[in-house]
Amino acid sequence: MKRDELVAAAKAAGIEKAHSMKSVVLEEMLAQMEQAKTTGKQGRPVDPNSVRQKRLAELEAKRTNGELKRGRPVNPNSPRQARLAIQAENKANGIGQGRPIDANSARQKRLAELAAKAEANGGVIKRGRPAANKGDEVAG
Repeated sequence: MKRDELVAAAKAAGIEKAHSMKSVVLEEMLAQMEQAKTTGKQGRPVDPNSVRQKRLAELEAKRTNGELKRGRPVNPNSPRQARLAIQAENKANGIGQGRPIDANSARQKRLAELAAKAEANGGVIKRGRPAANKGDEVAG
């Protein structure tokens, strides 16, 4: 086999960088790959009448029919399900979760001031420390 044929066969077999390998190495790798193809199925043989294989076949049949239920079933009488039902009802009625907002708190007052400043400046607030004016500096 010529070098270019060997490299082409190696690339077809999935060997990367075949063009930079020696021909002897490529021949050995291709021979090993051919040997691996002809060895057949390895491992312990499967007994189709075993309990495990029967169970797996039942599960596969249920999966194809859409009857397979996964996970733990939901208990509709549990406290969590009751809480989730109340939350869904509140969300439908427009009631939010958590603690209500106190409009007279210091934080809410500060947020209202910032919103008013942003509205006055066209929606932009400069953040951080203001820049120093060059004329205010005293020469020392």
